Amino acid sequence: MKQFRLAFFVFLCPLAAEAQQLLTLEEAIQQGITKQYAIQISRQREQIAANENTLGNAGFLPTITGALSKNYTISGLDQSFFGGLRPPLVQSGVRSNSGNAGMAMAWTLYDGKGMFFLRDRFKELQNLGAKQTESNIENLIALISTTYYDIIRQNLRVNNFKKGLEISNDRLKLAKDRYEVGQGSKVDYYSAQVDYNEDKALLIAQEQSFTNTKIGFNTLLVKDYKADFEIAYLIDLLPKLTLSELKMSALSQNPALISAILTKKINDLDTKTVQSQQKPQIDLLAGYNLNNVANGAGFGVERGSSNVFNYGLRASINIFDGYNQKRRIQNAKINAEIAALQIEDLKNNLLSSLERTYITYENALNLIQLETENYAIAKQNIEIAFDRFKVGIATSYELREVQRNAVAAETRLIEAKFAAKSAEIELIRLSGNLL
Repeated sequence: MKQFRLAFFVFLCPLAAEAQQLLTLEEAIQQGITKQYAIQISRQREQIAANENTLGNAGFLPTITGALSKNYTISGLDQSFFGGLRPPLVQSGVRSNSGNAGMAMAWTLYDGKGMFFLRDRFKELQNLGAKQTESNIENLIALISTTYYDIIRQNLRVNNFKKGLEISNDRLKLAKDRYEVGQGSKVDYYSAQVDYNEDKALLIAQEQSFTNTKIGFNTLLVKDYKADFEIAYLIDLLPKLTLSELKMSALSQNPALISAILTKKINDLDTKTVQSQQKPQIDLLAGYNLNNVANGAGFGVERGSSNVFNYGLRASINIFDGYNQKRRIQNAKINAEIAALQIEDLKNNLLSSLERTYITYENALNLIQLETENYAIAKQNIEIAFDRFKVGIATSYELREVQRNAVAAETRLIEAKFAAKSAEIELIRLSGNLL
Protein backbone atom coordinates (compact mmCIF):
# COMPACT_ATOMS: atom_id res chain seq x y z
CA MET A 1 0.00 0.00 0.00
CA LYS A 2 2.87 2.40 0.79
CA GLN A 3 4.36 1.67 -2.63
CA PHE A 4 1.32 2.81 -4.58
CA ARG A 5 0.86 5.77 -2.24
CA LEU A 6 4.36 6.95 -3.09
CA ALA A 7 3.86 6.21 -6.74
CA PHE A 8 0.60 8.17 -6.73
CA PHE A 9 2.36 11.39 -5.82
CA VAL A 10 5.05 10.72 -8.37
CA PHE A 11 2.35 10.67 -11.03
CA LEU A 12 0.56 13.60 -9.43
CA CYS A 13 3.41 15.80 -10.62
CA PRO A 14 4.04 14.95 -14.28
CA LEU A 15 7.09 16.54 -15.80
CA ALA A 16 8.34 17.96 -12.50
CA ALA A 17 11.38 19.36 -14.26
CA GLU A 18 9.12 21.94 -15.88
CA ALA A 19 7.54 23.01 -12.58
CA GLN A 20 8.59 26.61 -13.09
CA GLN A 21 6.61 26.90 -16.31
CA LEU A 22 3.74 24.53 -15.55
CA LEU A 23 1.14 24.28 -12.81
CA THR A 24 1.71 20.81 -11.40
CA LEU A 25 -0.99 18.90 -9.61
CA GLU A 26 1.00 19.06 -6.38
CA GLU A 27 1.09 22.87 -6.56
CA ALA A 28 -2.64 23.00 -7.33
CA ILE A 29 -3.40 20.77 -4.35
CA GLN A 30 -1.31 22.96 -2.03
CA GLN A 31 -3.11 26.07 -3.25
CA GLY A 32 -6.51 24.47 -2.80
CA ILE A 33 -5.79 23.19 0.71
CA THR A 34 -4.44 26.59 1.73
CA LYS A 35 -7.20 28.75 0.27
CA GLN A 36 -10.36 26.63 0.20
CA TYR A 37 -12.90 28.15 2.58
CA ALA A 38 -14.37 24.76 3.52
CA ILE A 39 -10.95 23.58 4.73
CA GLN A 40 -10.40 26.78 6.71
CA ILE A 41 -13.80 26.39 8.36
CA SER A 42 -13.07 22.74 9.17
CA ARG A 43 -9.75 23.69 10.77
CA GLN A 44 -11.44 26.38 12.85
CA ARG A 45 -13.94 23.83 14.12
CA GLU A 46 -11.06 21.49 14.88
CA GLN A 47 -9.48 24.29 16.94
CA ILE A 48 -12.74 24.74 18.88
CA ALA A 49 -12.71 21.02 19.73
CA ALA A 50 -9.10 21.36 20.91
CA ASN A 51 -10.03 24.35 23.07
CA GLU A 52 -12.84 22.33 24.67
CA ASN A 53 -10.46 19.53 25.67
CA THR A 54 -9.33 20.85 29.07
CA LEU A 55 -9.34 19.50 32.62
CA GLY A 56 -11.45 22.42 33.77
CA ASN A 57 -14.14 21.74 31.17
CA ALA A 58 -14.21 18.09 32.27
CA GLY A 59 -14.76 19.12 35.91
CA PHE A 60 -11.39 18.16 37.42
CA LEU A 61 -10.56 21.63 38.71
CA PRO A 62 -12.29 23.59 41.50
CA THR A 63 -14.50 26.57 40.88
CA ILE A 64 -13.74 29.67 42.93
CA THR A 65 -16.00 32.69 42.99
CA GLY A 66 -15.37 36.02 44.64
CA ALA A 67 -17.75 38.79 45.70
CA LEU A 68 -17.12 42.32 46.90
CA SER A 69 -19.70 44.88 48.01
CA LYS A 70 -19.66 48.32 49.64
CA ASN A 71 -22.86 50.07 50.83
CA TYR A 72 -23.35 53.66 51.94
CA THR A 73 -26.39 55.02 53.80
CA ILE A 74 -27.62 58.46 54.82
CA SER A 75 -30.33 58.29 57.48
CA GLY A 76 -32.28 60.46 59.92
CA LEU A 77 -33.70 59.79 63.45
CA ASP A 78 -36.51 61.41 65.46
CA GLN A 79 -37.14 59.39 68.63
CA SER A 80 -38.88 60.17 71.98
CA PHE A 81 -38.87 57.89 75.02
CA PHE A 82 -41.56 56.94 77.61
CA GLY A 83 -41.48 58.57 81.00
CA GLY A 84 -38.77 60.96 80.02
CA LEU A 85 -36.17 58.29 80.51
CA ARG A 86 -33.92 60.23 78.23
CA PRO A 87 -34.16 63.28 76.09
CA PRO A 88 -35.61 62.94 72.58
CA LEU A 89 -33.09 61.90 69.93
CA VAL A 90 -33.21 63.84 66.75
CA GLN A 91 -30.56 63.35 64.06
CA SER A 92 -30.37 63.98 60.31
CA GLY A 93 -27.78 63.31 57.64
CA VAL A 94 -26.31 60.38 59.55
CA ARG A 95 -23.75 58.69 57.30
CA SER A 96 -22.89 55.01 57.66
CA ASN A 97 -21.21 52.43 55.44
CA SER A 98 -20.60 48.71 55.41
CA GLY A 99 -18.46 46.42 53.27
CA ASN A 100 -18.30 42.74 52.51
CA ALA A 101 -15.69 40.65 50.69
CA GLY A 102 -15.69 36.91 50.30
CA MET A 103 -14.64 33.89 48.30
CA ALA A 104 -16.32 30.51 47.90
CA MET A 105 -14.82 27.33 46.51
CA ALA A 106 -16.45 24.10 45.36
CA TRP A 107 -14.34 21.15 44.24
CA THR A 108 -15.90 17.91 43.08
CA LEU A 109 -13.95 15.02 44.57
CA TYR A 110 -16.12 12.20 43.25
CA ASP A 111 -18.99 12.06 40.77
CA GLY A 112 -19.12 8.41 39.77
CA LYS A 113 -16.13 8.92 37.41
CA GLY A 114 -18.24 11.27 35.31
CA MET A 115 -15.37 13.76 35.00
CA PHE A 116 -13.10 11.02 33.63
CA PHE A 117 -15.68 10.09 31.03
CA LEU A 118 -16.06 13.75 30.08
CA ARG A 119 -12.30 14.11 29.73
CA ASP A 120 -12.18 11.11 27.39
CA ARG A 121 -15.19 12.44 25.49
CA PHE A 122 -13.51 15.80 24.82
CA LYS A 123 -10.38 13.95 23.69
CA GLU A 124 -12.37 11.85 21.22
CA LEU A 125 -14.21 14.94 19.99
CA GLN A 126 -10.84 16.53 19.27
CA ASN A 127 -9.76 13.40 17.39
CA LEU A 128 -13.05 13.43 15.50
CA GLY A 129 -12.53 17.06 14.49
CA ALA A 130 -9.04 16.24 13.20
CA LYS A 131 -10.33 13.22 11.28
CA GLN A 132 -13.16 15.23 9.73
CA THR A 133 -10.66 17.85 8.59
CA GLU A 134 -8.55 15.07 7.10
CA SER A 135 -11.61 13.68 5.33
CA ASN A 136 -12.45 17.11 3.89
CA ILE A 137 -8.87 17.53 2.69
CA GLU A 138 -8.88 14.10 1.03
CA ASN A 139 -12.16 14.89 -0.70
CA LEU A 140 -10.73 18.18 -1.90
CA ILE A 141 -7.54 16.50 -3.16
CA ALA A 142 -9.64 13.97 -5.07
CA LEU A 143 -11.79 16.73 -6.59
CA ILE A 144 -8.77 18.85 -7.56
CA SER A 145 -7.02 15.81 -9.04
CA THR A 146 -10.05 14.72 -11.06
CA THR A 147 -10.65 18.26 -12.34
CA TYR A 148 -6.95 18.62 -13.19
CA TYR A 149 -7.10 15.51 -15.37
CA ASP A 150 -10.42 16.66 -16.79
CA ILE A 151 -8.62 19.76 -18.06
CA ILE A 152 -6.08 17.45 -19.70
CA ARG A 153 -8.92 15.42 -21.21
CA GLN A 154 -10.64 18.54 -22.54
CA ASN A 155 -7.39 19.79 -24.07
CA LEU A 156 -6.68 16.44 -25.73
CA ARG A 157 -10.18 16.52 -27.20
CA VAL A 158 -9.52 20.05 -28.51
CA ASN A 159 -6.35 18.84 -30.24
CA ASN A 160 -8.19 15.84 -31.62
CA PHE A 161 -10.90 18.04 -33.14
CA LYS A 162 -8.23 20.36 -34.51
CA LYS A 163 -6.63 17.45 -36.34
CA GLY A 164 -10.03 16.49 -37.72
CA LEU A 165 -10.60 20.10 -38.82
CA GLU A 166 -7.22 20.15 -40.58
CA ILE A 167 -8.22 17.07 -42.56
CA SER A 168 -11.55 18.70 -43.43
CA ASN A 169 -9.74 21.85 -44.49
CA ASP A 170 -7.36 19.92 -46.77
CA ARG A 171 -10.32 18.05 -48.22
CA LEU A 172 -12.18 21.34 -48.77
CA LYS A 173 -9.23 22.90 -50.58
CA LEU A 174 -8.82 19.85 -52.77
CA ALA A 175 -12.56 19.68 -53.56
CA LYS A 176 -12.57 23.39 -54.39
CA ASP A 177 -9.55 23.12 -56.67
CA ARG A 178 -11.10 20.14 -58.47
CA TYR A 179 -14.40 21.95 -58.88
CA GLU A 180 -12.73 25.09 -60.24
CA VAL A 181 -10.76 23.14 -62.86
CA GLY A 182 -13.77 21.04 -63.75
CA GLN A 183 -12.50 17.75 -62.38
CA GLY A 184 -14.88 17.60 -59.41
CA SER A 185 -18.55 18.10 -58.82
CA LYS A 186 -20.21 20.99 -57.04
CA VAL A 187 -21.86 18.50 -54.71
CA ASP A 188 -18.48 17.26 -53.47
CA TYR A 189 -17.33 20.86 -52.96
CA TYR A 190 -20.44 21.83 -51.01
CA SER A 191 -20.34 18.60 -48.98
CA ALA A 192 -16.73 19.33 -48.05
CA GLN A 193 -17.75 22.85 -47.02
CA VAL A 194 -20.62 21.56 -44.83
CA ASP A 195 -18.38 18.97 -43.20
CA TYR A 196 -15.72 21.61 -42.56
CA ASN A 197 -18.27 23.89 -40.90
CA GLU A 198 -19.56 20.99 -38.81
CA ASP A 199 -16.05 20.16 -37.60
CA LYS A 200 -15.36 23.81 -36.85
CA ALA A 201 -18.54 24.04 -34.76
CA LEU A 202 -17.47 20.93 -32.82
CA LEU A 203 -14.07 22.49 -32.16
CA ILE A 204 -15.62 25.75 -30.95
CA ALA A 205 -17.92 23.87 -28.57
CA GLN A 206 -15.00 21.80 -27.28
CA GLU A 207 -12.84 24.89 -26.75
CA GLN A 208 -15.68 26.42 -24.74
CA SER A 209 -15.89 23.27 -22.61
CA PHE A 210 -12.11 23.41 -22.09
CA THR A 211 -12.29 27.07 -21.00
CA ASN A 212 -15.22 26.42 -18.65
CA THR A 213 -13.35 23.54 -17.00
CA LYS A 214 -10.35 25.81 -16.38
CA ILE A 215 -12.64 28.46 -14.88
CA GLY A 216 -14.13 25.84 -12.56
CA PHE A 217 -10.64 24.71 -11.60
CA ASN A 218 -9.61 28.28 -10.72
CA THR A 219 -12.75 28.62 -8.61
CA LEU A 220 -11.83 25.40 -6.83
CA LEU A 221 -8.40 26.84 -6.01
CA VAL A 222 -9.98 30.18 -4.93
CA LYS A 223 -8.13 32.04 -7.69
CA ASP A 224 -9.17 34.66 -10.21
CA TYR A 225 -11.43 32.70 -12.52
CA LYS A 226 -9.77 34.36 -15.55
CA ALA A 227 -6.25 33.40 -14.45
CA ASP A 228 -4.55 31.41 -17.18
CA PHE A 229 -2.16 28.54 -16.57
CA GLU A 230 -0.50 25.70 -18.40
CA ILE A 231 -0.24 22.09 -17.35
CA ALA A 232 1.43 18.99 -18.79
CA TYR A 233 -1.27 17.51 -20.98
CA LEU A 234 -0.53 13.88 -20.24
CA ILE A 235 -2.68 11.31 -18.44
CA ASP A 236 -0.34 8.92 -16.65
CA LEU A 237 -1.60 5.88 -14.77
CA LEU A 238 -0.14 4.08 -11.77
CA PRO A 239 0.82 0.43 -11.86
CA LYS A 240 -2.37 -1.57 -11.58
CA LEU A 241 -3.96 -1.37 -8.12
CA THR A 242 -4.92 -4.48 -6.17
CA LEU A 243 -8.48 -4.72 -4.86
CA SER A 244 -7.59 -6.82 -1.80
CA GLU A 245 -5.00 -4.26 -0.66
CA LEU A 246 -7.44 -1.42 -1.27
CA LYS A 247 -10.11 -3.12 0.86
CA MET A 248 -7.69 -3.84 3.68
CA SER A 249 -6.48 -0.25 3.69
CA ALA A 250 -10.01 1.17 3.49
CA LEU A 251 -11.17 -0.74 6.58
CA SER A 252 -8.27 0.66 8.61
CA GLN A 253 -7.67 4.11 7.11
CA ASN A 254 -10.80 5.48 5.45
CA PRO A 255 -11.46 8.81 7.23
CA ALA A 256 -15.25 8.51 7.07
CA LEU A 257 -15.13 5.06 8.63
CA ILE A 258 -12.70 6.17 11.34
CA SER A 259 -14.98 9.16 12.05
CA ALA A 260 -17.90 6.76 12.51
CA ILE A 261 -15.82 4.64 14.92
CA LEU A 262 -14.89 7.76 16.91
CA THR A 263 -18.57 8.75 17.01
CA LYS A 264 -19.37 5.31 18.45
CA LYS A 265 -16.74 5.83 21.18
CA ILE A 266 -18.26 9.22 22.00
CA ASN A 267 -21.72 7.67 22.29
CA ASP A 268 -20.36 4.96 24.59
CA LEU A 269 -18.80 7.65 26.78
CA ASP A 270 -22.10 9.55 26.80
CA THR A 271 -23.78 6.41 28.14
CA LYS A 272 -21.20 6.08 30.91
CA THR A 273 -21.49 9.78 31.75
CA VAL A 274 -25.26 9.53 32.17
CA GLN A 275 -24.90 6.34 34.23
CA SER A 276 -22.39 8.08 36.52
CA GLN A 277 -25.13 10.51 37.55
CA GLN A 278 -26.81 7.66 39.44
CA LYS A 279 -23.93 7.60 41.90
CA PRO A 280 -23.37 10.09 44.74
CA GLN A 281 -21.41 13.26 44.21
CA ILE A 282 -19.00 14.49 46.86
CA ASP A 283 -17.82 18.10 46.86
CA LEU A 284 -15.27 19.90 48.99
CA LEU A 285 -16.60 23.31 50.03
CA ALA A 286 -14.67 26.23 51.48
CA GLY A 287 -15.30 29.92 51.90
CA TYR A 288 -14.00 33.09 53.48
CA ASN A 289 -15.93 36.30 54.27
CA LEU A 290 -14.80 39.65 55.64
CA ASN A 291 -17.33 42.24 56.87
CA ASN A 292 -16.79 45.77 58.18
CA VAL A 293 -19.15 48.54 59.31
CA ALA A 294 -18.80 52.23 60.12
CA ASN A 295 -21.78 53.69 62.06
CA GLY A 296 -22.29 57.46 62.18
CA ALA A 297 -25.43 57.40 64.35
CA GLY A 298 -23.57 58.29 67.57
CA PHE A 299 -24.72 55.26 69.52
CA GLY A 300 -24.13 51.51 69.40
CA VAL A 301 -21.04 50.14 67.66
CA GLU A 302 -19.09 52.91 65.95
CA ARG A 303 -16.75 50.71 63.89
CA GLY A 304 -16.38 46.95 63.58
CA SER A 305 -15.19 44.10 61.42
CA SER A 306 -15.58 40.35 61.33
CA ASN A 307 -14.19 37.50 59.26
CA VAL A 308 -15.37 33.95 58.81
CA PHE A 309 -13.67 30.92 57.26
CA ASN A 310 -15.78 27.85 56.61
CA TYR A 311 -15.12 24.47 55.03
CA GLY A 312 -16.76 21.11 54.76
CA LEU A 313 -17.98 18.30 52.56
CA ARG A 314 -21.23 18.00 50.68
CA ALA A 315 -22.66 14.71 49.44
CA SER A 316 -25.66 14.55 47.13
CA ILE A 317 -27.43 11.79 45.22
CA ASN A 318 -30.41 11.70 42.93
CA ILE A 319 -33.04 9.60 44.70
CA PHE A 320 -36.00 10.08 42.36
CA ASP A 321 -36.51 12.40 39.41
CA GLY A 322 -39.58 10.97 37.74
CA TYR A 323 -37.61 8.26 35.92
CA ASN A 324 -35.89 10.90 33.78
CA GLN A 325 -32.47 9.49 34.60
CA LYS A 326 -33.56 6.04 33.44
CA ARG A 327 -34.92 7.52 30.23
CA ARG A 328 -31.64 9.34 29.50
CA ILE A 329 -29.65 6.14 30.04
CA GLN A 330 -31.92 4.20 27.68
CA ASN A 331 -31.63 6.86 24.99
CA ALA A 332 -27.83 6.99 25.37
CA LYS A 333 -27.63 3.23 24.87
CA ILE A 334 -29.87 3.45 21.81
CA ASN A 335 -27.63 6.15 20.33
CA ALA A 336 -24.62 3.89 20.90
CA GLU A 337 -26.40 1.04 19.12
CA ILE A 338 -27.29 3.37 16.23
CA ALA A 339 -23.64 4.39 15.96
CA ALA A 340 -22.60 0.72 15.81
CA LEU A 341 -25.12 0.07 13.04
CA GLN A 342 -23.88 3.12 11.15
CA ILE A 343 -20.33 1.72 11.26
CA GLU A 344 -21.47 -1.57 9.75
CA ASP A 345 -23.57 0.27 7.15
CA LEU A 346 -20.59 2.45 6.23
CA LYS A 347 -18.33 -0.62 5.92
CA ASN A 348 -20.87 -2.28 3.65
CA ASN A 349 -21.21 0.81 1.43
CA LEU A 350 -17.45 1.36 1.42
CA LEU A 351 -16.67 -2.16 0.24
CA SER A 352 -19.48 -1.94 -2.30
CA SER A 353 -18.11 1.35 -3.65
CA LEU A 354 -14.66 -0.18 -3.93
CA GLU A 355 -16.05 -3.14 -5.86
CA ARG A 356 -18.02 -0.96 -8.28
CA THR A 357 -15.19 1.53 -8.79
CA TYR A 358 -12.68 -1.26 -9.30
CA ILE A 359 -14.86 -2.81 -12.02
CA THR A 360 -14.99 0.59 -13.73
CA TYR A 361 -11.23 0.86 -13.30
CA GLU A 362 -10.52 -2.56 -14.85
CA ASN A 363 -12.94 -1.95 -17.72
CA ALA A 364 -11.26 1.37 -18.45
CA LEU A 365 -7.83 -0.29 -18.51
CA ASN A 366 -9.12 -2.90 -20.94
CA LEU A 367 -10.67 -0.20 -23.10
CA ILE A 368 -7.39 1.70 -23.19
CA GLN A 369 -5.68 -1.34 -24.67
CA LEU A 370 -8.48 -1.89 -27.18
CA GLU A 371 -8.84 1.75 -28.21
CA THR A 372 -5.08 2.16 -28.56
CA GLU A 373 -5.15 -0.56 -31.20
CA ASN A 374 -8.21 0.97 -32.86
CA TYR A 375 -6.64 4.41 -32.94
CA ALA A 376 -3.44 3.09 -34.52
CA ILE A 377 -5.51 1.42 -37.25
CA ALA A 378 -7.70 4.50 -37.71
CA LYS A 379 -4.65 6.72 -38.22
CA GLN A 380 -3.35 4.42 -40.93
CA ASN A 381 -6.78 4.34 -42.56
CA ILE A 382 -7.02 8.12 -42.69
CA GLU A 383 -3.65 8.38 -44.43
CA ILE A 384 -4.57 5.70 -46.94
CA ALA A 385 -8.04 7.16 -47.55
CA PHE A 386 -6.71 10.68 -48.08
CA ASP A 387 -4.10 9.47 -50.56
CA ARG A 388 -6.81 7.52 -52.41
CA PHE A 389 -9.05 10.63 -52.34
CA LYS A 390 -6.29 12.76 -53.89
CA VAL A 391 -5.96 10.48 -56.87
CA GLY A 392 -9.72 10.12 -57.19
CA ILE A 393 -10.02 6.49 -56.15
CA ALA A 394 -11.89 7.12 -52.87
CA THR A 395 -15.09 9.13 -52.74
CA SER A 396 -15.73 12.13 -50.51
CA TYR A 397 -18.15 10.03 -48.45
CA GLU A 398 -15.56 7.31 -47.88
CA LEU A 399 -12.97 9.85 -46.72
CA ARG A 400 -15.49 11.46 -44.40
CA GLU A 401 -16.35 8.13 -42.79
CA VAL A 402 -12.70 7.26 -42.27
CA GLN A 403 -12.10 10.72 -40.82
CA ARG A 404 -15.00 10.35 -38.40
CA ASN A 405 -13.77 6.93 -37.33
CA ALA A 406 -10.30 8.33 -36.60
CA VAL A 407 -11.65 11.23 -34.52
CA ALA A 408 -14.05 8.91 -32.70
CA ALA A 409 -11.29 6.35 -32.00
CA GLU A 410 -9.03 8.97 -30.45
CA THR A 411 -11.95 10.42 -28.49
CA ARG A 412 -12.76 7.00 -27.06
CA LEU A 413 -9.10 6.49 -26.14
CA ILE A 414 -9.00 9.84 -24.33
CA GLU A 415 -12.23 9.03 -22.49
CA ALA A 416 -10.94 5.60 -21.49
CA LYS A 417 -7.74 7.09 -20.07
CA PHE A 418 -9.68 9.72 -18.14
CA ALA A 419 -12.13 7.12 -16.82
CA ALA A 420 -9.24 4.96 -15.63
CA LYS A 421 -7.54 7.92 -13.94
CA SER A 422 -10.78 9.08 -12.29
CA ALA A 423 -11.44 5.57 -11.00
CA GLU A 424 -7.84 5.30 -9.81
CA ILE A 425 -8.13 8.54 -7.81
CA GLU A 426 -11.45 7.43 -6.32
CA LEU A 427 -10.03 4.03 -5.33
CA ILE A 428 -7.12 5.66 -3.53
CA ARG A 429 -9.49 8.12 -1.84
CA LEU A 430 -11.76 5.32 -0.64
CA SER A 431 -8.76 3.39 0.67
CA GLY A 432 -7.72 6.42 2.77
CA ASN A 433 -4.32 6.84 1.10
CA LEU A 434 -4.53 10.30 -0.42
CA LEU A 435 -2.88 11.63 2.76
